[in-house]
Amino acid sequence: MRILLPAVVALLVMTPQVAKYADPIVAIRDGYYSTVACIDFPKGADEGSIKYPPGAMGVHFLNMGNVGPTLDPAKPQVLIYEPVGDKLVLTAAEWFMPEQAAGGTAPKIFGQTLYGPMDGHEPIMPAALRHYDLHVWLWKDNPAGMFVSTNKAVKCSPKARYTVALGEGGSHSHSH
Repeated sequence: MRILLPAVVALLVMTPQVAKYADPIVAIRDGYYSTVACIDFPKGADEGSIKYPPGAMGVHFLNMGNVGPTLDPAKPQVLIYEPVGDKLVLTAAEWFMPEQAAGGTAPKIFGQTLYGPMDGHEPIMPAALRHYDLHVWLWKDNPAGMFVSTNKAVKCSPKARYTVALGEGGSHSHSH
């Protein structure tokens, strides 16, 4: 995967600005709200042209104030945390744009074209919310690549109350 020099510069400039969200309370104070569920793709999935290798995403914190027709490297729409013991550890950021806001063209950031359009990921997002997104694993190495949606190094406990397993033939299960 080729990353152009301007994209590398944008990543280097943005990373310290977003790193303040290592504390999820700071993220909440800045308008990010937890979707609660830890999203896991234990067997991976194929949704049209989008491939999710086996792995997890984690817990998404969404800031609707950052959602719109432009993408700002310093203002990701989503922060992604991994539950580790009794803490949430910042692992990635996600740039997200609803299909309607994109105006018929797949958005780009960091020299990458966002994946999509795709349906919303139920149960944390209505299926009708078609969108584009790009996960960027800045704080936890992803063996499959920095811009791959799932990360096999991220863990969602299958026994945790709020783990949601997606994939497995297009269905999802919710642990209780």
